[in-house]
Amino acid sequence: MNRSTILTKLTVVIFTVLLFAVAGAAAGTETALKASDITSKIFPEQVFFRGQVAPVQMRNTGGVRFSDDMFVLAGMVDSSGYSTAIRQKYQAYFISEVPLEISGQKLPPGAYGIGFISGEKFILMDLGAHDLFEVDSSKDSEMKRPVPLQVVSAGGKYRLYAGRSFVEFARAQ
Repeated sequence: MNRSTILTKLTVVIFTVLLFAVAGAAAGTETALKASDITSKIFPEQVFFRGQVAPVQMRNTGGVRFSDDMFVLAGMVDSSGYSTAIRQKYQAYFISEVPLEISGQKLPPGAYGIGFISGEKFILMDLGAHDLFEVDSSKDSEMKRPVPLQVVSAGGKYRLYAGRSFVEFARAQ
């Protein structure tokens, strides 16, 4: 074999190994998503809730991409067109492709309205604005520079934050 043939074969082998290494790293990873990771391809710019369509604040979104490419996504909405009673508790749109457990409550896949309300509470509603459950939320006083909405990895679970208030969730079995 001449030197050119050896270099060509070596290049093909190295390229193949690198390709599989990159593909293996991309597939099988589970990661929290920032607003810059979320596009209108995976989260709608307008959402339906309680008989109306509201725009999503795409700069205030977050989520999780699981290792099997399933998503949990949340985005703040402009709820100005809603009644005062709904606006007080409907702050964000929440979509899950997998079953979840949120502070001990089971949640099937679907689309929901969510909010952090007074008294350190988190509320989850169906698309008709019917309350499905309410759980205690926590405050993270150590958080530097809170933002309106984000999802952060927390040791095998995830935290959905609205400012410094948060609830923990995990994929249910």
